[in-house]
Amino acid sequence: MEAPLAERIRPQKLEDYISQSHLVGSNGSLTQQISKGIIPSLIFWGPPGTGKTTLAQIIAQESKRPFYILSAINSGVKDIRDVIEKAKQSGGLFTAKNPILFIDEIHRFSKSQQDSLLAAVEKGWITLIGATTENPSFEVIPALLSRCQVYILNAFTKSDLEALLHRAIKTDKELVSKNIILKETEALIRLSGGDGRKLLNIFELVVNASASDKIIITNDRVLELVQQNTVLYDKTGEQHYDIVSAFIKSIRGSDPNGAVYWLARMIEGGEDVKFIARRMLILSSEDIGNANPTAFIMANNTFQAVSTIGYPESRIILSQCAIYLATSPKSNASYMAIGNAQQLVKQTGDLPVPIHLRNAPTKLMKELGYGEDYKYSHDYANNFAEQEFLPDAIKETVLYNPGQNSRENSNREFLKNRWKDKYGY
Repeated sequence: MEAPLAERIRPQKLEDYISQSHLVGSNGSLTQQISKGIIPSLIFWGPPGTGKTTLAQIIAQESKRPFYILSAINSGVKDIRDVIEKAKQSGGLFTAKNPILFIDEIHRFSKSQQDSLLAAVEKGWITLIGATTENPSFEVIPALLSRCQVYILNAFTKSDLEALLHRAIKTDKELVSKNIILKETEALIRLSGGDGRKLLNIFELVVNASASDKIIITNDRVLELVQQNTVLYDKTGEQHYDIVSAFIKSIRGSDPNGAVYWLARMIEGGEDVKFIARRMLILSSEDIGNANPTAFIMANNTFQAVSTIGYPESRIILSQCAIYLATSPKSNASYMAIGNAQQLVKQTGDLPVPIHLRNAPTKLMKELGYGEDYKYSHDYANNFAEQEFLPDAIKETVLYNPGQNSRENSNREFLKNRWKDKYGY
């Protein structure tokens, strides 16, 4: 059976690797380590299809080390121990040439599975390279994370993706004999979502569907063929981000039916329960916020519960939370407020803290007037004393605009009663 295009043109040498110049360019940190032959245990963190597996294979090849690979989706503790035992036998202990164990989607490993790697990494039996699309700070246990260097792989740029297409046309044994004209690439790039593997899969589909000797790639042709060949949900990246986007947008749009449908698509595809719950946790603050603060508590409890329970029961908890969030009043006021504040900071720089708000832990600071005219709110009626809390250069700036919902309307009334006309609430 013919290997997919993405596999056929997988680069074998560092100089053929596209993008990630901050890691593998002439002055990249990984380039230097490979040239010295000293490779630490690593975690590659980046979006799907950015070459994490390829980079691990190139490192092993260029450093002339044995290479073992496991997928966290279908490997257990026994598989890990078996590979570690083989690695111990194939490499010398405490040498610069100890074998590389590559673990794809390491964020899917349980704590016990990650624990089983500790001794091998600590004692130098293996050099671990883990790949993850999720933040390793949350998904990799601290003991293992502390023994690894984390490298971030950036999403492919448009020029990176176009370079992949041109290389495929010039180097692939199946494509070199074809007359392929890349007239338009926008649809290919948009549908790929920055995933190089997905880009090449779609490109191959379009090429193979053309009977003519002259194959002209246009946006219309790509869209026509891809719509005819809609793929099933693939938790490793094919429709991963498209479907979770539809899920979040359904909740934001207050449609519990759409939310539950897209949730079911993810569940049936075997999506990680923590990934789904984490996205709802973010949404509860970004899109609901103070319109219903209980939504955040609900989402956080959901995250904790599914992290403990797993499938199949977690589907009920996820459904309950999704429906609750979809039917909750919405507000992005907190999200907008911090965005406004960050933009203001970028524009105005490090403005000095007003004297009356400064901390005064020493005698000298008190003599300089630090904190001198500060009004302690609890000493005043209604626990409020009017004073300025922003630097002079931006005083009276409004960053928070309450949303149009019952709870935030109450917030607006509260602020109006306290601040009168100062902020225009």
